[in-house]
Amino acid sequence: MKNPRLVFPLLAVIALTIAAAPAFADVAYENGPINGQVDAWTINFGFVVSDSFTISTGNTAITGLSFGAWLFPGDVLQSVEVSLTSEEFGGTVYFDGVVNFVQSGCFLNSYSYNVCTETGSFNGPSLDNGTYWLNLENAVVNNGDPVYWDENSGIGCHSPGCPSEAGPGGEGTLPSEAFTLLSGGTTSTTSTTSVPEPSSVMLVASGALGVGGILLRKLRQVR
Repeated sequence: MKNPRLVFPLLAVIALTIAAAPAFADVAYENGPINGQVDAWTINFGFVVSDSFTISTGNTAITGLSFGAWLFPGDVLQSVEVSLTSEEFGGTVYFDGVVNFVQSGCFLNSYSYNVCTETGSFNGPSLDNGTYWLNLENAVVNNGDPVYWDENSGIGCHSPGCPSEAGPGGEGTLPSEAFTLLSGGTTSTTSTTSVPEPSSVMLVASGALGVGGILLRKLRQVR
């Protein structure tokens, strides 16, 4: 199948630190700060994005997530289905739940999208040392618009095993996204039972692009 993807011209990298984790939490894994100016991947309308992460500190309880999101101005992210699995898009499912998020540190990027840090907590699993996958899908905003996960290619990451690999697969290593997994603290979540499925991803070009100019679409063949 083909995966449509919006490809933006390369601009100067703006290294904006992904918002500080809540005081009660420790960092289990981080894939670097939000970029906000290169590209982003759809995480609703049936699309799912999968990024690898590595646990290297022994048995670690995953209790929260912070990630970079691109939103249309005025949109507020309400929830995202978050899953932690043994393989890209699946395998053993260690956690699968709908997590509520709070956004902060928003700024308007060069394409008139609002780029925000989204932080949420949940009752996640305790994971031993190894490599796992974080999957985001079924994002919900206040008015039903698309939601995109910021691509940062792991630039500026410091955790063992970074930068993350990202899916959909079939093309080798793809650029990965901005996120931090947290451990420790009080958590809450709404559980679901669905398992993420591979999907195409697309940054939808519609309305309010302002200074975006002409956007190019590139089709990649994925096995």
